Amino acid sequence: MRNKINLQKGNKKLINAWAFYDWANSVYPLVITSTVFPIYYSTISDDINSIEFLGYHFKNTALISYVTAMAFFVVAFNSPILSGIADYIGNKKRFMKIFVYTGSISCMGLYFFELDNLYTGLFFYFFALVGFWASLVFYNSYLPDIAHPDQQDLASARGFSMGYIGSVLLLIFNLSMVLQPDWYGITGAPAEASMKAMKYSFITVGFWWLLFSQYSFYHLPKGNCSGKINKKVILNGFLELKSVWIQLDDYPILKKFLPAFFVYSTAIQTVVLIAAYFGEEEIVWSNSQEKTVGLIVSILLIQIIAIFGAYGTARAAKQFGNITTLIGINCIWATLCVFAFFIKTPLEFYFAAGGVGLVMGGIQSLSRSTYSKLIPETKDTTSYFSFYDVTEKIGIIIGMAIFGTIDQITGNMRNSILFFLLLFISGALLLTRIPNRLLKK
Repeated sequence: MRNKINLQKGNKKLINAWAFYDWANSVYPLVITSTVFPIYYSTISDDINSIEFLGYHFKNTALISYVTAMAFFVVAFNSPILSGIADYIGNKKRFMKIFVYTGSISCMGLYFFELDNLYTGLFFYFFALVGFWASLVFYNSYLPDIAHPDQQDLASARGFSMGYIGSVLLLIFNLSMVLQPDWYGITGAPAEASMKAMKYSFITVGFWWLLFSQYSFYHLPKGNCSGKINKKVILNGFLELKSVWIQLDDYPILKKFLPAFFVYSTAIQTVVLIAAYFGEEEIVWSNSQEKTVGLIVSILLIQIIAIFGAYGTARAAKQFGNITTLIGINCIWATLCVFAFFIKTPLEFYFAAGGVGLVMGGIQSLSRSTYSKLIPETKDTTSYFSFYDVTEKIGIIIGMAIFGTIDQITGNMRNSILFFLLLFISGALLLTRIPNRLLKK
């Protein structure tokens, strides 16, 4: 068992093993972030005008936004430290495992989320989020290690597509649990049984994530060891980020790409995190069951369309270039924001979901592979992707904090869409500074 063959860079089996981690982890953002947990949280807090937390009173959606922003702050702060340690010991896979296990077990712990034990519930919510996003620091940094530049767009798209397929399968199973709990022996009144089924779905997410990640762990290499002994290893990650920042002057295209990525990624990630809460609160549903089914179906629609969107974007990039394609996708996102500001009916929400699915996976996948192409040839990929990750997370912190503040002050989530519109337009304009020909491969 221990004498397994070490797969070489570019090997299709290695690339598939790397991409398979998307299959394992994507159930978290779909079920916990986007569908079942938001519905569950909104249901248990729907009749409460405000929730008291740490001595303050919050609107329910504003509270979850602030907790989410705080979790991302922890991830952004700790990523440099963790990447520095991982580089020092030459075993980033070990750290990836730690966060996978932390996140998956915390997902199972969400079973205990109730308003009566809000602190315990938010504790598990917090660490599930930290585990998921921190694991991606190391997962993303593997891309240039396992695939050659001409393979990276499709490899990245394959990962996102596998994630969409796997997460959709589990979500369909969870949906059947919620709508037909008696099929699974879940007892109680209809509403009570459905709530129990939602809680059981959190356990299935943790188990799925934990189980399927083992295939990736088996084939992924440990990582590259710098061989340097550094007594200040805890600070090494911050020093590496500083080094990457200084090196950006030698890579002007990369230096221009990062601000654009920061701006539009702030909008994308915030939209993904709050979409279900928006649908639950701002769309006029005829009854609670239609709302539950409608929200889950809309997210399923996003996931299914995104499978084709990710591959379509990779092929568009091959024909038109990465930068031109990214500019076009940002313009589509901006158009969707204008449309979303006015929607009120479930049918309009489904159309918006379809549009989001078309461009969501594509822009995330292409951004990751574009960055991978722009970074210099180096064994220290973790530092560069840690920089990428910190850039993304700071954007999410700002996005969620601004969204939560607008929601708390105005009492209307719809007003935040204008903020997203501005970010997508700005992202597209910043991308126009980059020569497209350099990335038309």
